[in-house]
Amino acid sequence: MASNRVEPLPTPSRADATTTPRVGVVVIGRNEGERLGRCLESVIPVAHSVVYVDSGSTDGSVSMARGQGVEVVDLDMSIPFCAARARNAGFQRLIEITPELNFIQFIDGDCEINASWLPHAVTTLQARPQLAIVAGWLHERSPEVSIYNRMGNVQWNVAGVGVGEVEVESVGGIFVIRRDAFDGVGGFDPTVAAGEEPELCKRLSQKGWRFARLDRDMALHDLAMTRFGQWWKRQIRSGYGSMDVAARFDLPKFKRNNLRVTVWSVWLLAVVAGGLVAALMAPLSLSTRLAWLALVLLWPLQAARITLQMRRKGQPWTLSAAYAFFLMLSFWPQMIGQLMYWNDRWHKRSFRLVEYKAATDGSGVRQNP
Repeated sequence: MASNRVEPLPTPSRADATTTPRVGVVVIGRNEGERLGRCLESVIPVAHSVVYVDSGSTDGSVSMARGQGVEVVDLDMSIPFCAARARNAGFQRLIEITPELNFIQFIDGDCEINASWLPHAVTTLQARPQLAIVAGWLHERSPEVSIYNRMGNVQWNVAGVGVGEVEVESVGGIFVIRRDAFDGVGGFDPTVAAGEEPELCKRLSQKGWRFARLDRDMALHDLAMTRFGQWWKRQIRSGYGSMDVAARFDLPKFKRNNLRVTVWSVWLLAVVAGGLVAALMAPLSLSTRLAWLALVLLWPLQAARITLQMRRKGQPWTLSAAYAFFLMLSFWPQMIGQLMYWNDRWHKRSFRLVEYKAATDGSGVRQNP
């Protein structure tokens, strides 16, 4: 696995754009502030055209983008925001202003593209006509700031890549795609609140397209996560989106995750119930106490197994243990997200945008109109 050490991004130059003359970039964001400024500075020199799609920012992001000469799409605030809808809107505007584009780079406003990435990605796609999408290494900009950032630096690349390229079932939200492939399946499904990339890849794969992760630095990401509360809300969002995708689309990855969430949530209830019974009732038999103790030990044993797995992938012991601990802990906020999903479906509400970064109203969880 590649090193977690983050190298500074090369300084792009305007001349780089000539190497990728048919590549457009769609940037999406919401209240990204200076992160958006860095993102736009990284993509403008290496792209033929750039569109920024804003999801109701109140921090001056729109004026910042326009000040850099970037085409801006303001999403209608009366319709629920989501990344899929934003990316579709950006794609449509991009091909309106630059109809000759053949490749599209999707990137979030909290990321900075590596100046050498786009030429390499396009060269790979041109040489491999069966590939619809390529992605590469995504590193955290400031992993030293918090344990959450360090775990994010691992999570973005946990599937790993090999030498050259490795074919995968799906990619994350930062990638390059052929315009004709994206057009051919109608883009993202705008009703998917989270997990929109695997859903898109499933439809593409049904048409024979394939996907690859390249052994190449693609971008820096600024997770900007310093508090446990942010991490907790992010896991709620993950659970909500995972249940939504699994309920509506036949994606085994999400079904497996939801099963794990259910199993460990039931485990927690069983452990708590067993403890209450032991505390409130007559002393339990030795065999019953041993059975309860064995149940309790399942959680730390699973965490230890994950720690060893991460250690074999080259991660330090401390980071491996932290990753395992938080992964096991994440099943419970994910269950909260899944219960929120079913509650919304029961009451026939639109999907939620669960924000873990600073929200304009300070709530972190916002119900869309």
